[in-house]
Amino acid sequence: MSGSVAWRLSWGTVSSPIAEVVPQSLCAREPRVPVDRLVAEMVPPPRFDSVRFDTYEPDPGRPSQTEAVDVLSAFAAGLGGATATGTGRKRWFGGRKPAQPTGPRGVYLDGGYGVGKTHLLASLWHATPAAPEQKAFGTFVELTNLVGALGFQQTVQTLSCHRLLCIDEFELDDPGDTVLVSSLLTRLVEAGVALAATSNTLPGKLGEGRFAAADFLREIQGLSAHFRPLRIDGDDYRHRGLPEAPAPYDDEQVTKAAYATRNASLDAFPALLDHLARIHPSRYGALTEDLDAVCLTEVQPVADQSTALRLVVLADRLYDREVPVLASGLPFDRLFSDEMLNGGYRKKYFRAISRLTALARDAKGLVAQ
Repeated sequence: MSGSVAWRLSWGTVSSPIAEVVPQSLCAREPRVPVDRLVAEMVPPPRFDSVRFDTYEPDPGRPSQTEAVDVLSAFAAGLGGATATGTGRKRWFGGRKPAQPTGPRGVYLDGGYGVGKTHLLASLWHATPAAPEQKAFGTFVELTNLVGALGFQQTVQTLSCHRLLCIDEFELDDPGDTVLVSSLLTRLVEAGVALAATSNTLPGKLGEGRFAAADFLREIQGLSAHFRPLRIDGDDYRHRGLPEAPAPYDDEQVTKAAYATRNASLDAFPALLDHLARIHPSRYGALTEDLDAVCLTEVQPVADQSTALRLVVLADRLYDREVPVLASGLPFDRLFSDEMLNGGYRKKYFRAISRLTALARDAKGLVAQ
């Protein structure tokens, strides 16, 4: 081949010619993310760039889905004349402090995984009549990471000038994060920032089955007062009327596909899990940048909860970016133990399984038939 190298891999006694594309390795990447980039990237992820309320397809048998579209459309329209006061801003001519709104200052979308909550949340962001720099969109993890990078006061100051803050995947994993986010949202509400969030659990039930400390539960109840809960019933749309996810391939098929696909990565699953432990979750998005496919060999059950939760974040970032995942080993619905799937983080794990299954289906075309 002119100017190129024909790569060949040997599997036992079988030698297979492979295209001259060398896959990357996620384990070789150690991204560094500047603080200003964390703020600038608080927008809906690429998968939700073009979603709008009118592209959401409510299930006719689930009236709560249609109701959610109507409520959120009205909520967005109501933000047209709203302005955040901005913490610490000076008021000229002795004017009175703007009247604070009464009642909940936000909406809370509650429902199972795959009912389109993120689609609706991103549609709300797009529909709100304000410049992009006046609206922020991020996951709960990304919000806590922002506080860690900027500090609490600087985060309050940065977000207080926004008209809307959208928080996706609102999951309270420890009492420290609960207090932190409760305090942050209280300050933002006082500054006139509207809030919208998604979660698989009603606000008053967050933390149930995880921690029993009275202080923790009290913080949860105080936080729930900021939101109007909006229940969205339905089945996981990712599997609604679709074929089953493809069975895992063997190592040779996955490796061949990685070498035949431009901008693909190739890693052994156990090595990748070890690498994730050395990368802060706030950088998992940067870790997966510019990839058109992720190829994994030797997929096996996740051994412990810390590793499992890191994998959940990676699955979310891959799903946001629409990166197909081709894998060998065990199918994704066997990643997590029965104990994990019945524990306090079960909804996170089911969401990860749902999203990885969808990405595995997307990767089916990478394997030569």
